[in-house]
Amino acid sequence: MMKNHWASLEKGQMESPHKLAHITHLPIRWGDQDAFGHVNNTVYFRYMEQARIEWIETLGLADWSGSEGPVVIHVSCTFLKPMTYPGTVEVRTSVGKPGRSSFQTYIEMRIDGELFAEGTSKIVWTNRQTGKSIPLPEYLRAVLEAG
Repeated sequence: MMKNHWASLEKGQMESPHKLAHITHLPIRWGDQDAFGHVNNTVYFRYMEQARIEWIETLGLADWSGSEGPVVIHVSCTFLKPMTYPGTVEVRTSVGKPGRSSFQTYIEMRIDGELFAEGTSKIVWTNRQTGKSIPLPEYLRAVLEAG
Protein backbone atom coordinates (compact mmCIF):
# COMPACT_ATOMS: atom_id res chain seq x y z
CA MET A 1 0.00 0.00 0.00
CA MET A 2 1.34 3.44 -0.86
CA LYS A 3 2.16 5.83 1.93
CA ASN A 4 -0.68 8.17 2.89
CA HIS A 5 0.96 11.61 2.70
CA TRP A 6 -2.34 13.45 3.24
CA ALA A 7 -3.00 11.78 6.57
CA SER A 8 0.45 12.84 7.70
CA LEU A 9 -0.34 16.41 6.68
CA GLU A 10 -3.63 16.35 8.55
CA LYS A 11 -1.92 15.13 11.71
CA GLY A 12 0.76 17.80 11.27
CA GLN A 13 3.57 15.22 11.41
CA MET A 14 5.24 15.89 8.06
CA GLU A 15 4.85 17.70 4.77
CA SER A 16 3.90 15.87 1.60
CA PRO A 17 6.69 15.51 -0.98
CA HIS A 18 4.01 16.05 -3.66
CA LYS A 19 2.32 19.26 -4.73
CA LEU A 20 -1.47 19.42 -4.46
CA ALA A 21 -2.64 20.27 -7.98
CA HIS A 22 -6.41 19.81 -8.05
CA ILE A 23 -9.45 18.82 -6.01
CA THR A 24 -12.74 17.76 -7.52
CA HIS A 25 -15.99 16.37 -6.11
CA LEU A 26 -17.80 13.62 -7.98
CA PRO A 27 -21.18 12.13 -7.13
CA ILE A 28 -21.44 8.39 -6.63
CA ARG A 29 -24.16 7.25 -9.02
CA TRP A 30 -26.49 4.33 -8.35
CA GLY A 31 -25.13 2.64 -11.48
CA ASP A 32 -21.54 2.84 -10.15
CA GLN A 33 -22.34 -0.03 -7.79
CA ASP A 34 -21.93 -3.69 -8.63
CA ALA A 35 -23.92 -6.75 -7.57
CA PHE A 36 -22.25 -6.65 -4.15
CA GLY A 37 -23.71 -3.20 -3.41
CA HIS A 38 -20.47 -1.19 -3.52
CA VAL A 39 -18.76 0.92 -6.15
CA ASN A 40 -17.20 -1.38 -8.74
CA ASN A 41 -13.41 -1.31 -8.79
CA THR A 42 -13.33 -0.10 -12.40
CA VAL A 43 -15.25 3.03 -11.41
CA TYR A 44 -12.44 4.15 -9.11
CA PHE A 45 -10.29 4.43 -12.25
CA ARG A 46 -13.02 6.53 -13.87
CA TYR A 47 -13.03 8.86 -10.87
CA MET A 48 -9.25 9.26 -11.21
CA GLU A 49 -9.61 9.82 -14.96
CA GLN A 50 -12.29 12.49 -14.54
CA ALA A 51 -10.19 14.32 -11.94
CA ARG A 52 -7.13 14.16 -14.22
CA ILE A 53 -9.07 15.53 -17.21
CA GLU A 54 -10.59 18.35 -15.15
CA TRP A 55 -7.11 19.30 -13.90
CA ILE A 56 -5.64 19.26 -17.42
CA GLU A 57 -8.53 21.43 -18.61
CA THR A 58 -7.86 23.99 -15.84
CA LEU A 59 -4.28 24.26 -17.14
CA GLY A 60 -5.51 25.09 -20.66
CA LEU A 61 -3.86 21.95 -22.04
CA ALA A 62 -6.98 20.17 -23.25
CA ASP A 63 -6.46 20.55 -27.01
CA TRP A 64 -7.38 16.94 -27.69
CA SER A 65 -7.02 17.43 -31.47
CA GLY A 66 -3.53 18.98 -31.26
CA SER A 67 -0.30 17.40 -32.46
CA GLU A 68 0.93 16.66 -28.93
CA GLY A 69 -0.50 15.87 -25.55
CA PRO A 70 -0.63 13.64 -22.49
CA VAL A 71 -0.81 9.86 -22.56
CA VAL A 72 -1.33 7.78 -19.43
CA ILE A 73 1.10 4.85 -19.43
CA HIS A 74 0.48 3.42 -15.97
CA VAL A 75 -2.36 3.57 -13.46
CA SER A 76 -2.72 1.87 -10.10
CA CYS A 77 -5.23 1.94 -7.28
CA THR A 78 -5.21 0.61 -3.75
CA PHE A 79 -8.75 -0.02 -2.50
CA LEU A 80 -8.87 0.66 1.22
CA LYS A 81 -12.63 0.66 1.94
CA PRO A 82 -15.67 0.01 -0.25
CA MET A 83 -17.64 3.06 -1.40
CA THR A 84 -21.43 2.91 -1.58
CA TYR A 85 -24.26 5.00 -2.96
CA PRO A 86 -25.21 7.71 -2.07
CA GLY A 87 -22.15 9.86 -1.57
CA THR A 88 -19.75 12.37 -3.02
CA VAL A 89 -16.13 11.44 -3.60
CA GLU A 90 -13.51 14.11 -3.08
CA VAL A 91 -10.65 13.32 -5.46
CA ARG A 92 -7.36 15.02 -4.58
CA THR A 93 -4.68 15.03 -7.26
CA SER A 94 -1.10 15.90 -6.42
CA VAL A 95 1.96 15.78 -8.64
CA GLY A 96 5.56 14.77 -8.25
CA LYS A 97 8.71 16.29 -9.69
CA PRO A 98 8.63 16.26 -13.50
CA GLY A 99 11.06 14.33 -15.64
CA ARG A 100 12.04 15.22 -19.20
CA SER A 101 8.80 14.06 -20.77
CA SER A 102 6.76 12.62 -17.90
CA PHE A 103 5.41 13.15 -14.42
CA GLN A 104 3.65 11.14 -11.74
CA THR A 105 0.28 11.94 -10.20
CA TYR A 106 -0.88 10.77 -6.78
CA ILE A 107 -4.59 10.44 -6.06
CA GLU A 108 -6.63 10.19 -2.90
CA MET A 109 -10.35 9.45 -2.89
CA ARG A 110 -12.19 10.53 0.24
CA ILE A 111 -15.77 10.66 1.44
CA ASP A 112 -16.51 13.07 4.28
CA GLY A 113 -12.76 13.33 4.92
CA GLU A 114 -12.27 9.58 5.27
CA LEU A 115 -9.77 7.90 2.94
CA PHE A 116 -11.28 5.15 0.75
CA ALA A 117 -8.65 4.66 -1.98
CA GLU A 118 -5.23 5.83 -3.15
CA GLY A 119 -3.90 5.75 -6.68
CA THR A 120 -1.12 6.83 -8.98
CA SER A 121 -0.67 7.45 -12.67
CA LYS A 122 2.34 8.15 -14.85
CA ILE A 123 1.71 10.61 -17.64
CA VAL A 124 3.99 11.03 -20.65
CA TRP A 125 3.85 13.96 -23.07
CA THR A 126 3.85 12.61 -26.63
CA ASN A 127 3.87 13.60 -30.26
CA ARG A 128 0.55 12.23 -31.49
CA GLN A 129 1.86 11.64 -35.02
CA THR A 130 4.89 9.55 -34.04
CA GLY A 131 3.62 8.18 -30.72
CA LYS A 132 7.00 9.02 -29.18
CA SER A 133 7.65 10.98 -26.01
CA ILE A 134 8.68 14.61 -26.29
CA PRO A 135 9.78 17.15 -23.66
CA LEU A 136 7.04 18.55 -21.42
CA PRO A 137 5.80 21.97 -22.56
CA GLU A 138 7.54 24.76 -20.64
CA TYR A 139 4.22 26.04 -19.28
CA LEU A 140 3.36 22.61 -17.83
CA ARG A 141 6.89 22.15 -16.47
CA ALA A 142 6.62 25.51 -14.71
CA VAL A 143 3.31 24.50 -13.14
CA LEU A 144 4.69 21.15 -11.99
CA GLU A 145 7.85 22.69 -10.55
CA ALA A 146 6.12 25.62 -8.81
CA GLY A 147 5.98 25.02 -5.13
